[in-house]
Amino acid sequence: MALLNEDQIQAYQDDGVIVIRNAVDSTWVEKLLKVAEQQLKTPGKWANDGSPGADTNRMFTDRYMWQSVEPIRDYVFNSPCAELAATAMQSESARFYFDHLLVKEPGTVSITPWHQDIPYWPFLGKQVCSIWLALTPATIAGSAMEFVRGSHNDNKYYQAEVFGKREDHPNSAWTGKSQAEPVPDIQANRADYDIIGWDVEPGDAVLFSSWILHWAGGNQSQTSRRAALSTRWLGDDAIWHPHSGADPTVNPEDVSVAPGQAPTDDRFFPKVWPTG
Repeated sequence: MALLNEDQIQAYQDDGVIVIRNAVDSTWVEKLLKVAEQQLKTPGKWANDGSPGADTNRMFTDRYMWQSVEPIRDYVFNSPCAELAATAMQSESARFYFDHLLVKEPGTVSITPWHQDIPYWPFLGKQVCSIWLALTPATIAGSAMEFVRGSHNDNKYYQAEVFGKREDHPNSAWTGKSQAEPVPDIQANRADYDIIGWDVEPGDAVLFSSWILHWAGGNQSQTSRRAALSTRWLGDDAIWHPHSGADPTVNPEDVSVAPGQAPTDDRFFPKVWPTG
């Protein structure tokens, strides 16, 4: 199991993001790559597919699969991710929110624009994070993520916007409603920001705060896929905060907690760490 040292924990607190080399072993990577192939062929309800069936220039995402796709459920409950998330956040526990498969086929032009995650999700709290697991190699020059170091501590809550042009997709109904401040044009003014990122190999993970600004470019490779699986984690200070523009995968009427309460509903937000 990958363990975080004190320097990594402090780096997460200060920078809002760390890379963990060899966070999981190759067995997990192999299993999750098979899931990626399966979902590309048979997308789930919450998939977003810009070029269905294409072998190139295809940006594909699918999410909230853990309740129906056994390898993902296995990864959520039996990989080191929950403990890594709790340790980095300095939380006594880690609850799971959702999984998110992200694939950019060779030659994918579409970028993942600069954004922060927290406005998209029905939660508030500083102890909310993601673990982005590389399933294939990715470089900064290609399509690995980059981050504005320390932006998680700016106390900014930005507007959520639709990614791409799929206005017909059901996901488009839940973004663009916020009156919050738009994300600044970071890409046009990169020199004004402290931007960091890493080239990654399969099994490496990037652990980052839901409040940090981040993006990823298109996949410039003409031969290689970029695939990753993100898992989203809730720490001790997270509270249930359904709001206009929030992710609709969990219906507020179905959960057993009220707005402002800790998300202790194990049906939708199971406590994964510590076990027992």
